[in-house]
Amino acid sequence: MVPNEGDIATEKRKAEEQVVSEEKRKKKKKKKKQVATPRPACSWVYFSREFIKEYIASHPESSGLKAATKAASDAWKSMSLEEKAKYTNRAREVWDNYLSTAPACTPKPRKQTKLVTRCSPGRLFNVLKRLTPEQKAAVKSMGFGSLLGLRCRTLRRSLCLWLLERFNTTRCSLEICGERIPLSPKDVELVMGLAASGKDVVNSGPDDLIAVLRHSYNASNRGISVRLLEERLAAPEAGEDFKRSFVLYALGTLLSPTARLDVSPSFLHFLTNMDVVHQYNWGKFLLDRLVREVSRFRQGKQRAVGGCLLFLQLFYYESISVDGLGPLATAIVPCLSSWGEDEITQREKRERKLGGYGLGEVIFKERCLVMEYPECRDQLDGPPVDSISMGVERGPLFEQADEEQINGEITMDEGDMPVLIRSKNVVCGDIAVVVDSVRVPCRNKEYGCNETVDYMNNDHEETCTYSPCSCPLQDCNFVGSSDQLSLHFSSRHWDSGRRFRVLKG
Repeated sequence: MVPNEGDIATEKRKAEEQVVSEEKRKKKKKKKKQVATPRPACSWVYFSREFIKEYIASHPESSGLKAATKAASDAWKSMSLEEKAKYTNRAREVWDNYLSTAPACTPKPRKQTKLVTRCSPGRLFNVLKRLTPEQKAAVKSMGFGSLLGLRCRTLRRSLCLWLLERFNTTRCSLEICGERIPLSPKDVELVMGLAASGKDVVNSGPDDLIAVLRHSYNASNRGISVRLLEERLAAPEAGEDFKRSFVLYALGTLLSPTARLDVSPSFLHFLTNMDVVHQYNWGKFLLDRLVREVSRFRQGKQRAVGGCLLFLQLFYYESISVDGLGPLATAIVPCLSSWGEDEITQREKRERKLGGYGLGEVIFKERCLVMEYPECRDQLDGPPVDSISMGVERGPLFEQADEEQINGEITMDEGDMPVLIRSKNVVCGDIAVVVDSVRVPCRNKEYGCNETVDYMNNDHEETCTYSPCSCPLQDCNFVGSSDQLSLHFSSRHWDSGRRFRVLKG
């Protein structure tokens, strides 16, 4: 059969369409290959390529790439930092060159509809329930006694996501309800009950100083296993190991979680001496870590949000009133103990009834005050309630408090308090006296210092000659003032005592 002109034209058109589609497919494939410059390899990759090549050449009987890779991994782990430096420097040079030549990549704005976070008050709540009285006493001695009052188990993720969108990490403030509310360590103290004064928490230093601790916690490059910490906290002992494990667990699950599932091993740097943990400014540390983690999340460096989101949630509840400007409620400090699941559920219902978050009244703006926590005064080294007037001129605020003292506990109408908290009505148990200035004993009183200092402006403790000193001998856990340490050396380490006195003089 002879094809007519119509059939020939149809076949020709099909052939042309096939050629065009093939060219488009090749161009698309080529374009995909040119989308982005591959990221440089790390030092391990440079080493493994070199090692595997030599290993296969010298082991012809080897079963393949898997055995060579395993041998490379074992060799890499046994190498010292000096031996790894060759590959580390090469990787760093390639990486620096990549950063200098690669076009700047603007991160896409993150549209998050579901919050992913490692902040889990429920996990810590379950551990707290199982603590013995001795372990609870150990927790208080470190300055974390307020956590024993934790009552809520879950985060309200929709609220946390809403707050994160309005969290200004540059100014460390919340921009809600038409106002900018700054956040400070004092707010952390008020909400979470953690000290807002003291030494800065430093989570860096030479790795060799924490090498033993890293090994004891099986710390990998990813971190310290939360489950391992839970197993250790299940033991009844309440000594130094318990204290260190508890702080790691509290930081990793509530106070300063990262985007990872494990606890950062860098925290071990400030947990080498557990006798000085109570002297740290945990309020500042919590806030700094929250700002850092939220910033990293916004930059697209991590999918999950780190930091203590529970603090943001409770701060919002205490800062914004959804009940109108009605009668003032009595304040409970720290606020952490005021919010259980039932209270939070009721608050969320009122938020929905009002029309959503951010429609209430800002009521919590002036907070530069001292709060006395009767349940936690051991951990804060503050004055006892019955002697709070020591060195302070008594005003009408204290006179009213004396009149209203019931069963050794002090309650106070919030109308007389400069701090404004218009939340729900609550029963005031062991609650707070609010003062403008309080003279308290120096934190180093147990080491011989008899000074009284201003709680709000405590410069004395920075230079206090009675500040505790640790015994420099590795296996000795003694802590005391310089004079006490001298006596300790003379009696326990007589061969080192003479050298210590010479250095001191």
